[in-house]
Amino acid sequence: MIEKKAPTQVPVNDLIARRWSGRAYDAGRSVEPEKLLACIEAARWALSCYGEQPWRYLIAERDREQEAWQAVLDCLGEFNQGWAQHAPALIVAVAAERYQHNGEPNRWAQHDTGAASINLCLQAADLGLMAHQMGGFDPERAQKAFSIPADHTPMAVIAVGYQLAEEALPEAMRERELAPRERHPLGERFFAGAWGRPWRA
Repeated sequence: MIEKKAPTQVPVNDLIARRWSGRAYDAGRSVEPEKLLACIEAARWALSCYGEQPWRYLIAERDREQEAWQAVLDCLGEFNQGWAQHAPALIVAVAAERYQHNGEPNRWAQHDTGAASINLCLQAADLGLMAHQMGGFDPERAQKAFSIPADHTPMAVIAVGYQLAEEALPEAMRERELAPRERHPLGERFFAGAWGRPWRA
């Protein structure tokens, strides 16, 4: 497995440092049911406003639901289709936009669905899997293909599977997959007491 630990300024949890969004999937390896279940359980136990749990996940495994898996793949943009076609599981993350208890709009639904999705991705990393969240897909097409209710918003498609071994990387993917990880400096995204004032340790 290609290790690309985040070059953090101070040590952070190893799982957080190890998780990254690769694109080179081993098309010959399926995800064991118990591992996929663990990823889904991790998402289920995410935080949410009022304990609403507004996330919904549509899970399509190539070996079990070929037609559904293909339908999810068809919703992706051309670039994402090029590599995601090798992922054995494609998951559509959906946010239910209204509270169940009173029918009012839930402005935190998308935030909470994102929190559940990162739980899923971290659990995948812990199990030796790779998970890659994609915004490059057609949400309207997904909504229609899977009869997703109008008050539910498709947020992302998550590819889950095993990483392709480094020696098997196609030349076209090698540079991108092996490139160092980067992030903006802390001071550009984290502020101290006033907008735009860089936070410093």
